[in-house]
Amino acid sequence: MELADILSEEAVIVCSGIKTKSEVLHKLSECAARVTGQSVATIFEAVNAREQLGSTGLGNGIAIPHGKFAGLDSVSAVFARLTTPIDFEAVDDQPVDLVMMLLAPLGAGADHLKALARVARLLRTDAVVARLRAAEDAAELYAILTQPLTQTQAA
Repeated sequence: MELADILSEEAVIVCSGIKTKSEVLHKLSECAARVTGQSVATIFEAVNAREQLGSTGLGNGIAIPHGKFAGLDSVSAVFARLTTPIDFEAVDDQPVDLVMMLLAPLGAGADHLKALARVARLLRTDAVVARLRAAEDAAELYAILTQPLTQTQAA
């Protein structure tokens, strides 16, 4: 699975003025609603419910909030780079500035897990993370995120 399969160019944003985890989840939910046709409230509730079980802040400034709900046809992703890192209750207690939200239909076990593994693998690549943090705009972020994995690891 490549990220281009689940991430569209309009689902990549740069956010400024975000101060809390709830604000970033809401902003990503708004973007996801535009891309998926689902309601902002439904998306936010699914992701926030998962977040209540434990933070999806992985460390190194990265978070992968995710949720499942009825109504989606397939796994979908939304990515944000925050201009100012925020507290996300990450495992390393470091603020987060790179957030990839994953949404999956109910019952999408294998596809959801494949997407989660693919995103985690990509965001563990130091060169990719450095390029994402240095990117000027959403188009550049999308280009970095959707390169085949073998190219991003070599970069």
